[in-house]
Amino acid sequence: MAMDSPRRQSLEIDLPAAVMHEPASPRFSYSGTPTSGAQRKIAIAVDLSDESAYAVKWAVQNYLRPGDAVTLLHIRPTSILYGADWGGILPSNLVDPQQPPSDGKESHQTLEDDFHNFTKMKSNDLAQPLVEAKIPFKIRIVKDHDMMERLCLEVERLGLSTLIMGSRGVGAAKPSTKGRLGSVSNYCVSHCVCPVVVVRSPDEMFEVEKSVEKKDDMSKLS
Repeated sequence: MAMDSPRRQSLEIDLPAAVMHEPASPRFSYSGTPTSGAQRKIAIAVDLSDESAYAVKWAVQNYLRPGDAVTLLHIRPTSILYGADWGGILPSNLVDPQQPPSDGKESHQTLEDDFHNFTKMKSNDLAQPLVEAKIPFKIRIVKDHDMMERLCLEVERLGLSTLIMGSRGVGAAKPSTKGRLGSVSNYCVSHCVCPVVVVRSPDEMFEVEKSVEKKDDMSKLS
């Protein structure tokens, strides 16, 4: 179960591994069964991790419907020198982003451009479930030094109906067996002005279940 913010109520969706969190002061009046003619603006927050990939697949299989305006939203750090490691392999012609450019501003711009192209390429890979389902979408990549705040600002700027994200993964957070939300998803649950659907990957659900079983076994022994 996701840890809920004291500022808001949590609404369980009758779907595996997902919880919808409604904002304390919603800009939109949320309805669990919105009218069929209404166009929803849905963004899926991605950071190119496996958790983000699963969130996209989950959304395609369980949440999105014809007529939705879908955006894959990725927040990049302002400087790639402290960019997250998303587990991908950089093309051979790219410079290691952990190494500072040696030729001044021109080299730095080249590195920025290469990394931007790599990010876009990976985002296209993440979008494959949308392509296969023939769901129209766009990819939005925004640069900011504060990922959490920027996500919430983009939610408001785009006028989103719902933000979908993995419980962990955004910001390259590593999974935990404690069953708590990651720092980014927890921040969005607390600050976004629209409902936030938090999706847990099968691997994380398995780890949480194993942790609970271990605690139960320990309590029986005590």
